[in-house]
Amino acid sequence: MTVDLSVYLVTDSAGAERAGHDLFDVLRAAVPGVSAVQLREKDATARRFLDTVLHCSAVVPRDVAIIVNDRVDVFLAARAAGARVSGVHVGQSDLPADAVRGLIGPDAILGVSASTPRELALAAESGAVDYVGIGALHATSTKTDAPRPLGHAEFARLVALSPLPAVAIGGVTAADLPALRRAGAAGAAVASAVCAAADPGRAVRELRAAWDAS
Repeated sequence: MTVDLSVYLVTDSAGAERAGHDLFDVLRAAVPGVSAVQLREKDATARRFLDTVLHCSAVVPRDVAIIVNDRVDVFLAARAAGARVSGVHVGQSDLPADAVRGLIGPDAILGVSASTPRELALAAESGAVDYVGIGALHATSTKTDAPRPLGHAEFARLVALSPLPAVAIGGVTAADLPALRRAGAAGAAVASAVCAAADPGRAVRELRAAWDAS
């Protein structure tokens, strides 16, 4: 399945709350400019995460993909409840990509995090993965187990090794987007740059403008 990954919002409820925002207000402000939304709620219970996914599916327009982070069970439960969910994104410590594909079916989107040539090769060889998230580009506070920062040069090297579409993630800002697009990135995944911004809608407009102008 193909998906527009260009401006890819990853939710950060804690960052939004610290900035004085409700997560769903952030989503409403952001969706005119984002192409995909990944719901990442590391500290939420399964029930609370499911409620978030169900609410999100009612807020986000149909042309914006909704990706559930890590929790295949929550994705399946949301889909069974009739929510519009597009797929799942998993990390290296989660279920293997081929197992996830078997659970979510052939039509759902599957993304995998990768930060080394071997991880990229395994993702491609599995035949189950639609795109990879390569990071962390910079140091990030939204993911406590993020790998060491890659920087732009190493990101570009990894993108060149991957036959799959790749998005950058980890401390990404609008200033990074021209270099990321020149490196061959299919998009940029952003969390704090939007969720913790004083004006999330303006932050997304800046990101969209930077990507489209690159």
